[in-house]
Amino acid sequence: MNAPRRATLFANGRNQAIRIPRDFELPGKEALIYKDGNRLIIEPVPPPRLLAVLATLEPLDETFADFDDCPPEPVEL
Repeated sequence: MNAPRRATLFANGRNQAIRIPRDFELPGKEALIYKDGNRLIIEPVPPPRLLAVLATLEPLDETFADFDDCPPEPVEL
């Protein structure tokens, strides 16, 4: 675990923002934030699950060529 460090708070419009030091940088472009008592917890948003990504894709309108589904050739063991 990294040692605690001071971070700068500042106003960004009507919101309060914080400058996160580079060694505490989070991946991605979004974070989850919540309070636990007096603590403010900031966590990276987990990457989307494969099914969620697939659900955003448009269906294919292509037809696929027919092919003969031959049984596999016998193999000697």
